[in-house]
Amino acid sequence: MSNQTSTAAKRLWKEYRDITHPKTGLQQVRVDVDEDNIFIWRVALLVLDPESDYKGAYLKGQLKFPTNYPFSPPSFKFTPPIYHPNVYNDGRLCISILHEAQEQTDEPLNETWSPVQSVESVLLSVLSLLEDPNISSPANVDAAVAWKKNKPEYKRRVENEVKRSRANMPEGFVFPDLNDLANKKNDDEESQIDEQEDEWWEQNYEDEDDEDDGEYDEFEEEDDDDDDQEDEEMEDAKEGQNGSSK
Repeated sequence: MSNQTSTAAKRLWKEYRDITHPKTGLQQVRVDVDEDNIFIWRVALLVLDPESDYKGAYLKGQLKFPTNYPFSPPSFKFTPPIYHPNVYNDGRLCISILHEAQEQTDEPLNETWSPVQSVESVLLSVLSLLEDPNISSPANVDAAVAWKKNKPEYKRRVENEVKRSRANMPEGFVFPDLNDLANKKNDDEESQIDEQEDEWWEQNYEDEDDEDDGEYDEFEEEDDDDDDQEDEEMEDAKEGQNGSSK
């Protein structure tokens, strides 16, 4: 394995761990990879938005990465293909973020691929494109025409896609709820904040307490000595007064 390929593999493993993290990862995406080939990802996109035409869809796809990733973008293909203005009949996806800036396209440069992009940004862009297709540069002209001029027919086709996609869900799979995920995210953020605060108090406050306790003990001992000395002086003064009165 060349140095370039090794570097790409290390980055992909890191991005894979980040995306699939149970607390901070993408909850609307499922990813599976083979340990011996990190350059091919099997992906399932879960459409959770209740306002989306694709609500409830379980859309399977494949991400393929070049060995010089992230300097060149991956490719994405729906498996099986779906009916969408920006998806070719063979399932290949046409989207700005997967095009390099030097390619001959009409897309804005700030929306094309660059090494600062990531797998997460690609997957989120794909989910966004499902609901907001780019009909100015369609891969499926019939779907683009239907989306623009015959929305009822387009939505009917999309509903069929959603039903077909759910047949591909693993046995026993429970489709997550958007509200549950939002609450889980808030709980995780609060938990992380609590853990950070606990660490801060342990590292700072408790140590200062220990030091302060020692300082206070020293002051208390000095105060006790001063009190004893004052008592002795008062006793001596009284005895002196008694002696004078006699």
